[in-house]
Amino acid sequence: MPTAASSDLHVTIVTPEDTVLDTRADFVALPLFDGEMGVAPLHSPLIGRLRSGELRIRQGQQTALYYVEGGFVQVANNEVAVMTGRAQPAASVDPEAARQQLDTSLKSKAAGDEQIAIRSRQIDQARAQLHVARRAEK
Repeated sequence: MPTAASSDLHVTIVTPEDTVLDTRADFVALPLFDGEMGVAPLHSPLIGRLRSGELRIRQGQQTALYYVEGGFVQVANNEVAVMTGRAQPAASVDPEAARQQLDTSLKSKAAGDEQIAIRSRQIDQARAQLHVARRAEK
């Protein structure tokens, strides 16, 4: 049970293939479907749905940026568990590949609800990757 003395979070990011990250943090910013959400120690429990975007993890004066591709987050007892289809450090996101995916997706034809949803998801993912890559360059 966390106490007022609790000063950090335990953060894990897992994909179907691997545990991408297992670390401690002061603060985590998550890309939820209904907006960005920050988590600090002693945050109330929640389960949220992630969108593709930038996940920030701050420990002291250092902030690590990650690209996550949807999924879910569970917060409870100073534990932040991120379950996502794909996660990678922002510095490893290839902006040219993301730009190509965006161009291809924007030019593709989509007929029917399923194809439209796939095309929309690909566009959102490419835009999120480009955003994360630009932020990593700063």
